[in-house]
Amino acid sequence: MAKLHSKKKGKSGTKRPKSKTAPEWDTADKAKIEELVIKMAKEGVQSAKIGLILRDQHAVPNIRAVLGLSLSAFLKKEGVTQEYPDDLLDLIKKAVRLSNHMKTFKKDVHNKVKLTHIESKIGRLVRYYTKTGALPKDWKYNREKAALLVK
Repeated sequence: MAKLHSKKKGKSGTKRPKSKTAPEWDTADKAKIEELVIKMAKEGVQSAKIGLILRDQHAVPNIRAVLGLSLSAFLKKEGVTQEYPDDLLDLIKKAVRLSNHMKTFKKDVHNKVKLTHIESKIGRLVRYYTKTGALPKDWKYNREKAALLVK
C-alpha cells in the first residue's frame, strides 16, 4: 500500500524460494519449532515477528516447509490466534498515536490528512475482514473505542 497515499514507489522485497520442501541443510526439529511458535504466540508476539525470530535466531528458512502449514493456519489450529488481525491492530495503533498528536497540534494540516488516509485503510481492512469472518459483521472503527482497544 505504499503507492496508495504517497508519491513513493514502495519497497522492493525478496521473493520466496519456489521449492515447497525444506532444504537439505535445514536441521529444524518439527516438535521444537511447534513448541517455540506456540510459546511466542502465547506471549503475544505477532506472527510476522515469530517468522523473523525463527529465521534469524533458529535458522528456519521456511516455516511452511517445516510445519506443513502456514504460520497463521498452524496458530489457528492450535487455538492461539489473537482476537484481531495484526495488520489491523498496527494501523489502529498508528491512528491512535496520530490522533493524540492532533489533539495537541491542531494546526498540523499534513498529519490531519494522513490520519484520514490511515482511517480509510482501516475501513478497507475492516470491510475485508468482515467478509472473510475474521471480524464480526457489526464491527465498526471508532476513534475513542480504538484508543481503548489498543491499551
